[in-house]
Amino acid sequence: QVQLVESGGGLVQPGGSLRLSCAASGFAFSSYAVSWYRQAPGKERELVAVITNTGGSTNYASSVKGRFTISRDNAKNTVYLQMNSLKPEDTAVYYCYAPNRQFRWGQGTQVTVSL
Repeated sequence: QVQLVESGGGLVQPGGSLRLSCAASGFAFSSYAVSWYRQAPGKERELVAVITNTGGSTNYASSVKGRFTISRDNAKNTVYLQMNSLKPEDTAVYYCYAPNRQFRWGQGTQVTVSL
């Protein structure tokens, strides 16, 4: 079955960095664009970053542009989100997404930015 498993979250201080991973299985990974979403307490899930199937193009929410970098390694069926200069408002559960017909939201990985 289609699986996207997030990892790499944790507690980090403002200005710090974290790298998230999304490990995919059960589908033709290299055929799909992949996105990172996040959901903060009491907020809607929001799109953070997108990468095309080849990794040739990326897009970012304005709030993270210049600080976050999405990348992928198709040989490893993995997408990454490098997060630098983290702010308290980045605190959220982070999820990865691919538009496969069998996709279901996973558990995500918690990122907490706090002193």
